[in-house]
Parts: sequence; structure tokens; C-alpha cells
Amino acid sequence: MQTVAVIDYGMGNLHSVAKALEHVGAGRVMVTSDADVIREADRVVFPGVGAIRDCMAEIRRLGFDELVREVSKDRPFLGICVGMQALLEHSEENGGVDCIGLFPGKVRFFGKGMVEDGELLKVPHMGWNEVARTLDHPLWHNIPDQGRFYFVHSYYIEAGNPRQVAGRGHYGKDFAAALADGSRFAVQFHPEKSHTNGLQLLQNFAAWDGRW
Repeated sequence: MQTVAVIDYGMGNLHSVAKALEHVGAGRVMVTSDADVIREADRVVFPGVGAIRDCMAEIRRLGFDELVREVSKDRPFLGICVGMQALLEHSEENGGVDCIGLFPGKVRFFGKGMVEDGELLKVPHMGWNEVARTLDHPLWHNIPDQGRFYFVHSYYIEAGNPRQVAGRGHYGKDFAAALADGSRFAVQFHPEKSHTNGLQLLQNFAAWDGRW
């Protein structure tokens, strides 16, 4: 039976992600902060919620920045929400925070006073929104283009390499909703909260061999 490690660094709705992975038959799912267990896993999931400065402080304290660089190179790896943002080079949240740097680009604040079609947009961006597929990637299998997913975020990703953008969202402005590079895939939305489309993405991740 394949193993899936959900990285536990004290920041994230880890058990909801784990339960969703178990629901789609991903194999033996382990929520763990044990570096050896993570290294031995067939697949790795990197969730996260909260302030990026706190997240990066814990990631670095535990040595997980180097661990993430290591394990994401040679097996299917999925970043979720702040776990995705931590993979970028820099976030302007909390006065500016350097991140892990696996994807070029920056994490920026949506800003206050965004208006679209005469409507004031609330921040955080919270609720269901469509994702336009921009890459033909195995994790989109059986998910419709413009499929709806559940988002909760005040900061958005400005990708440094447009060719790595696997999906785009729009909330007052366009943003990268999914990034892909080699065996790494990352999403701003919460697949574990996204009903049919989210469960399909997790099922696709469980079946993916890391190539595309």
C-alpha cells in the first residue's frame, strides 16, 4: 500500500486533508512531523493556514524548508493554501517574508477597496470561485474547465513564470490558483473543502506518478 505523508508543522487543517485523502483511497495517510517518515513516503502533502511569518518560522525551525526542497524533487508533492504560498520566493504579508523559493514569484495582498462591476469586494476572498485551467495536467483529470473550488485567502500569488501556472482564478484581479513544475503541484484553494472537484483532484494526486 502506498503511503502519503501530510507534513505537520503546527499550521493547517491537517486532519481534514488527511480524511479527504483517505476518503478517495489514497493509501496509508500519515499526519507527521517526523522527517524520516516524510522522506520514506510515496507522496507528500504540504498544507498550511494562518500568517506566513509564523508558518515560515516553524518551517525553518524544524528544518522543513530543506526537507520540502528534497522530497518534492522526486515524488508527487502537493502544496495547499499557505503551503502553496510558502513555496514562492517572497510574501509581502507581515512586512515581508522570504519563503522557500521553489516557484519564482511573489505573494501579494489583494488590497482594500477593490471594486468590480460596481460591487465592493471583501477581503479575504472567501467562498466558491471558478478556476480556469491553463495547463493540461493529470491533476485536472475529470475536472471541468472553470470548475468551482473553495477559497479562503487575503493574499494572492503573482507567478514569476507564466508557464508554471496550471490554473487561474479571478477576484478583482487575475491570480495563480494552481502552479505546476515537475512532480510539484500547488493550489491556493482547499481541495478538502471543495466537494466533488476537490475530491477528484485528491484522487488524481493519489494516482499520479509525478510525470506529465
